[in-house]
Amino acid sequence: MATPVDHPATWDWTGGWSSPSADRGARARTFRRVAAVVAAIPLLLLGAGAVGFAYVYGTIDLPPVPPLRQTTYLVDRSGRPITELHAAVNRTIIPFRRMPLHLRQAVVAVEDKRFYSHDGVDPFAIARATWADLEDGSFDQGGSTITQQYVKTVFTGSEPSLGRKIREGVMAIKLEHELTKDQILAKYLNTIYFGHGAYGVQAAARTYFGRDAEDLTLLQSATLAGTIALPSRYDPIVDRAAAKVRRNYVLHQMVQVGAISEARASGLWDEPVRTVAPAVLRSPAAYFADYTRRFLESRYGPGRVFGGGLRVRTTLDLSWQRAAQRAVRMYLGGRKDPAAAVVAIDPRDGAIRAMVGGRNFRVAKFNLATQAHRQAGSAFKVFTLATALEDGVSPWSMWDGPPSISIPDRRCYTNGAPWHVANYADEGAGTMTLAQATAQSVNTIFAQVVSQVGPENVAQMAHRMGIQSPLEPYCSITLGTEEVTPLEMTEAYATLAAQGVRHEPAPVAVVRGPDGNVIDRPIDPAGQAALWPNHANMITSILEDAITSGTGSAAAIGRPAAGKTGTAQDYTNAWFCGYVPQLAACVWVGYPRGNISMRDIGGFPAVYGGSIPALIWHRFMSIATDGMPVQPFQPPSLAEFPTPTQSPTPSPSLTPTPSESPSPTPSNSQSPSPSESASPSADQTATPTPTPSTSPSSSTTPQPP
Repeated sequence: MATPVDHPATWDWTGGWSSPSADRGARARTFRRVAAVVAAIPLLLLGAGAVGFAYVYGTIDLPPVPPLRQTTYLVDRSGRPITELHAAVNRTIIPFRRMPLHLRQAVVAVEDKRFYSHDGVDPFAIARATWADLEDGSFDQGGSTITQQYVKTVFTGSEPSLGRKIREGVMAIKLEHELTKDQILAKYLNTIYFGHGAYGVQAAARTYFGRDAEDLTLLQSATLAGTIALPSRYDPIVDRAAAKVRRNYVLHQMVQVGAISEARASGLWDEPVRTVAPAVLRSPAAYFADYTRRFLESRYGPGRVFGGGLRVRTTLDLSWQRAAQRAVRMYLGGRKDPAAAVVAIDPRDGAIRAMVGGRNFRVAKFNLATQAHRQAGSAFKVFTLATALEDGVSPWSMWDGPPSISIPDRRCYTNGAPWHVANYADEGAGTMTLAQATAQSVNTIFAQVVSQVGPENVAQMAHRMGIQSPLEPYCSITLGTEEVTPLEMTEAYATLAAQGVRHEPAPVAVVRGPDGNVIDRPIDPAGQAALWPNHANMITSILEDAITSGTGSAAAIGRPAAGKTGTAQDYTNAWFCGYVPQLAACVWVGYPRGNISMRDIGGFPAVYGGSIPALIWHRFMSIATDGMPVQPFQPPSLAEFPTPTQSPTPSPSLTPTPSESPSPTPSNSQSPSPSESASPSADQTATPTPTPSTSPSSSTTPQPP
């Protein structure tokens, strides 16, 4: 029997001894088996990966692109910019053709050199970024392509997970099969964040350089491209040094891809980074812009206004707006001077052409033109006149206008006693027609008229013509003791200019979507009839006399114009409202913080309607009507207003008697407050050169409206 000594052999792991030749054969067979398994692993992994990718590719779909929030733009009626409205996202989508070539080249060079050659995912970029991160341990390098960045921004978000990265890659590949490279780049450049709330190249160009993207220089394009990776680190406003280093890196990358020559790049290395100051609301018509913003929000909602990319053509005329602002500064330029509000409206359709709501919107956002409710003084008398004409009272009816009068109508009682009314400085006015009393603003005559036609009817007439503020039906309403806004008064006077047709004030002419399609045209050119045309024409004829020979002579502009002055108690509020056929405007002057007497202002002992307000109106309207065709007003038909032989009703006597009190009802609780019962007074004729005026001797003596 053979032994291990006689027959050299090795122990076979399968059991028993084996010879050397048998061992070699076994090892060869084992190696071949192992090699086959090792060779099969990559193939199996590749196959599994292919199957897995096919499954994932088939199950992941590109969702609909969500609407991107865009900035809303307001322009004036000629297309001149007024302001922009946006929330945290400031974005304006522009077409690819408006993105300059050097901007596109700069972004591709620094963000994705192989953009035009890969299929959405770049394995070489991923490997290169991974190796660089391993070398320096910073993990600052990114392997995402431009397509992947767009997908992450719009679809997947930035959650740090493997699943999200897989979805991102699959969606990027799918997107590459649906869109061209230029289409993907355009979407990317309209979406990516550049810092300071600017999303997309157009908003970034406006934010950093104050110009449109299509006007960017090579240096500016390189600067913007450099901010994409880390907007906070390479902010060209906050850290110009870091932004310059990054910009030069972008130029170097552009040389590497052949977009620019090395000589051109080296010639730009030392150029400083220049930007504009951070954007602040500096609208040439900030109060109007804010009023328009409120109008748009009430109509379309805040989300659409601040993110819908609306293109809003307003009714404002920036040339007239600047004229109104200059007119106010001309007469009220002092730091301690009162403020003024100016509103101008086209009476033919209600379009707001100018709105001055204060001195500085950034300091005081309270809009004096739309939010300040103040007593209108004798400018309110037009509503009493309109009510009287509708009630059949002739403008030629004769009335006695004594220096003071007590009205026995119990509807007019104040604190249980007859209403006492006086003219300015207790000056007698004598006997005159109702038309003359309007032009001369005689308080004692209008006190009699309101007693005859009823204060509740005057309030209704004011509401019909454009006043929206609540009005108490006190007799003192005829003297303007109820509080209204300049916008409301302008609307009402525009109703007269439009021959009795009322138009709602409109700040917006056309609203378009971001695609340019018309969404809305808010203006209603038809309007609504508020009073008979012939009555409106008669009032206009009377108010023409108020300018040519009455209390508003300082407002004359050398063409047919109608208007009325107004002054509240103790010179606390002063008005002038007037119009030509194509434009109506009201000017209010007063202190924003309250009813404070205005004395020794601008060379005037006291500010009344025929002084500074009339002068501001004159200045503004002279510029606004320059080049405007001169149109006469439609004359009234006099057949409706025959000249009476006597007053239609005797003027109330100075001493009330029970027989003269037709309506003995109101209790003390219905009486006007002290400020309402005090008589604001008749107007005083003003000239451009101020002259001394007599101050009232007591709180019951009215002032000149």
